[in-house]
Amino acid sequence: MTVVAGGRAPARPQLIRAMNEQLLLDHIRRSGKLSRAELARTSHLSKPTVSLALTNLERAGLVRTSGVRTGSPGPAALLYEVHPEAGYVLALDIGALFLRGAISDVSGRIRAKDSIETQAVDGHGRVAELIQLADRLCAQLPIGIGDITQTVLGSPGVYDPRRDALGLAGSLPGWDKPVVLVELREAFGASLMLENDIDAAALAEQVHGHGRGIDNFAFVSVGTGIGMGLVLGGQLHRGAHGAAGEIGYLPLGSGHLSDARDARKRGALEASASAAGIVRAARRAGIRGVTSARQVFAAADAGDERASRVVADEAVLVAKAMCSIMGVADPELIVLGGGIGQAAGFLDAVEREVRRRAPIPPELRVSALGADAVVDGCLAAGVDRAWGVLTATVAPAAADASDESAAGLR
Repeated sequence: MTVVAGGRAPARPQLIRAMNEQLLLDHIRRSGKLSRAELARTSHLSKPTVSLALTNLERAGLVRTSGVRTGSPGPAALLYEVHPEAGYVLALDIGALFLRGAISDVSGRIRAKDSIETQAVDGHGRVAELIQLADRLCAQLPIGIGDITQTVLGSPGVYDPRRDALGLAGSLPGWDKPVVLVELREAFGASLMLENDIDAAALAEQVHGHGRGIDNFAFVSVGTGIGMGLVLGGQLHRGAHGAAGEIGYLPLGSGHLSDARDARKRGALEASASAAGIVRAARRAGIRGVTSARQVFAAADAGDERASRVVADEAVLVAKAMCSIMGVADPELIVLGGGIGQAAGFLDAVEREVRRRAPIPPELRVSALGADAVVDGCLAAGVDRAWGVLTATVAPAAADASDESAAGLR
């Protein structure tokens, strides 16, 4: 074996070819349709090298030709794009009331979307409903579960590697039992990817919403539960144990909104400021017949003073949580989402309370994303992971591949 300066062996031709192919795939993914000449210019590869790489990528089913570019000097240029059917991503969102899902191809285009109202009372039943939803989505294409390249599950809670189970998922009975992950892997494969649901919504906000182009922002969801997705330096921050953003456990509560048993189960802030806390506070205030936070907000809008006090207490709690976030992370922007967070006029009430307490308040905005935010974030994460799986098929099996640098290898 020939040894070069620094003690490394020269890169094998197979490795260099694979690196070039991955480089071109990257350019096509980012830019859409490109010609051979454009790929040669942007990648700084020679035209013969580009031609050989494109031939290999076409043979692998990862790119395809898609029309021609005219209007410039010389012959029409054949254009190349990602082959949308190179792989599929399945995204599933586990909510307390609904299960939502979608399938996209690896270009990111959504090919199927559906949702079902959940009836499950335990983890096993919820897994069965997820399988049912996945089958319905696959039937729209039609493909089978075996044709899915990557499945991403957006779920409350965080993964606990010691138990190989989900933790901090108190709003879903039985969801923290180890058998749940066993059943999910049997249904969707060992490559199943778990993403905290609010983290996934933050990713969607980064890709599609107010977080575009902002390196430091927080997405705070207030609804049936409370959570935060935190983006720092352009990257989702998960923390040492994956629990960054579990702000429902902040020791914040209100006399009208608190419940000691619920607080022990899912955190003081979530027990007080979630939808259940608002309903509980409304009943304690003497408002009869309320079964949802939406009814309490509607009563406040209609002039009910008791409901208005409940909503005002809710705004104070959410504002205190936001001030805690500011004091630790100092984000440029906080986006408020969830059924309560997106209620008409609620942001104004929260903002007033924040400005009373915070010396340097960030910009506050209401998320424009709808109920599919978690699904959209799971798709974004899944497409990136799927490309890692697919491009591995063009990478050589050389044991020393990880020792080589892509920089300067052509």
